[in-house]
Amino acid sequence: MRGSTEERTRQPGAGPRRALAPTLAGLAAVSGVHLAAQLLDLRWLADSTQVLLMPLLAAALLLGTAAPRGRLVRLVLVGLGFSWLGDSLPRLLDGQAGFLAMLGGFLIAQVLYAVAFWPFRRRSVLARPALVLPYLVAAVMIIVACAPGAGPMLPAVAVYAAAIVAMAVLATGLGRLAGLGAAAFVVSDALIAMNSFEVLTLPGHGVWVMSTYIAAQAMLVAAVQRSAGHGNDERRPR
Repeated sequence: MRGSTEERTRQPGAGPRRALAPTLAGLAAVSGVHLAAQLLDLRWLADSTQVLLMPLLAAALLLGTAAPRGRLVRLVLVGLGFSWLGDSLPRLLDGQAGFLAMLGGFLIAQVLYAVAFWPFRRRSVLARPALVLPYLVAAVMIIVACAPGAGPMLPAVAVYAAAIVAMAVLATGLGRLAGLGAAAFVVSDALIAMNSFEVLTLPGHGVWVMSTYIAAQAMLVAAVQRSAGHGNDERRPR
């Protein structure tokens, strides 16, 4: 028994797997502190914790998948990096420049996620076109609602809406968890847009935005980990 235990501890990936639990605990702790800071309107604490979220999620994805990592994992890791830029750059810029920096970072992230999920399209709701309709309706409703306040930024908002809806549709190819995560991402970004263009501001608006955002990214990462762990080779034709 002792010998078998030693062999297990020497197996490749045993160390990273042991490190995954404290990483997830750190993510949960930082998320809790961040949401509390949003609720209490402690901007300095909310800002300082928000920039830690995506690095912790990226670490969890790295530690939760085995090398060599496939195309899906690599693209999502880069997408998390651009999400981090979307979280971080607005803290260095003011007004419209900050909003555009956030929009640009997340636009690239959505495109990367969509490209990552594209090989799974035949498993997605694209196989049943009627199920795509609610996504399209949601995108049009958001654009129409934001149009009066968006002004010259409306084309950028429309492009972003198209990108996130494409990502959400393709994410369903990885299963229910990824589909729910992508839908939560749409909700989070819709709340940001409606607040930015003075359409809707909920009580504790920042808490709603960030709770759906954290849940969205976490569910997407968990779905990617599950797909990689099941040995799904996204490079195979479908």
